[in-house]
Amino acid sequence: MSEEGLQQSAALMLALGQEEAAEVMKYLGPKDVQRLGTAMATLGNMSREQVRHVLDDFQKETEGRVSLGDSNEYLREVLRKALGDDKASHLIDRILQGHDNAGIESLKWLDATSIADMIRNEHPQIIATILVHLDRDHASEVLQHFVERLRNDVMMRIATLEGVQPMALRELNDVLSQLLAGGDRGKKSALGGVKAAADILNYMGGTVEASVLASIREHDGDLAQKIQDQMFTFDNILELDDRSVQMLLREVQSESLILALKGTSQEMRDKIFKNMSSRAAEALKEDLDAKGPVRLSEVEAEQKEILKIVRRLADEGQIVMGGKGNEEGMIE
Repeated sequence: MSEEGLQQSAALMLALGQEEAAEVMKYLGPKDVQRLGTAMATLGNMSREQVRHVLDDFQKETEGRVSLGDSNEYLREVLRKALGDDKASHLIDRILQGHDNAGIESLKWLDATSIADMIRNEHPQIIATILVHLDRDHASEVLQHFVERLRNDVMMRIATLEGVQPMALRELNDVLSQLLAGGDRGKKSALGGVKAAADILNYMGGTVEASVLASIREHDGDLAQKIQDQMFTFDNILELDDRSVQMLLREVQSESLILALKGTSQEMRDKIFKNMSSRAAEALKEDLDAKGPVRLSEVEAEQKEILKIVRRLADEGQIVMGGKGNEEGMIE
């Protein structure tokens, strides 16, 4: 969802009233709730005219939208257009085949520390199966709470996981539901694999990422290379077209960009500068020169935040993605 769309949605939720807004929230995932809630909290006061404008737009958008035909086919098309074929196919299977993943889905609302504490003593294959159901950045945060040996083992299993049988998924879901409460038909879910492992690694810092890849390479060099080929790192921003970089820059705070660019190549800086106004580029150059030494961990943290924005924009279809770290230290 674009920033404008997010603001309009927040305004609509505020205009609906508490009961109606709560009903809508029930159908949103944790990340959507967080984004929408943040937008609602920061929206500020609205004039009567602004509220009327939002409601009028909503009414125009929804008029005549009732589907009287094949609801399943309608849902398939909506999800494909909204999410793309890969994401939609998995979600469609879960919806139309009646999978009940309440326990697994509930994990998405927990913080990474709580999830790690809950599952760290499970078999690595079970942990891998659980983590591929989480958003990639969330899974990455959970993994970073494990010791190195377990983390590497789980990543190897994620990369080689080809799917989960419905019966195994139901049993896993039942166990998680019991843990969280304190008390099949259809094809297997196509989760895991090289792309899932690459996406999770993308959210890790350079040192951890390098360690995991090195461990996987010891066992299977070809697999490690396949994972690396699927990864999108900060340096891959060089492969984005100018329009995509400009769109990205509109979403990034200046202080975050300054930290992320510390220690990067001149080629990367030039790529950023050329996609800014001359005035903004000069200001950024001055800020970079004035910024003193910073820790590598700070640089990596900001680069990870910017990569989250890149992936969100890519998932929304606003940009097209093309196509690593060292020990803790200081970057001049």
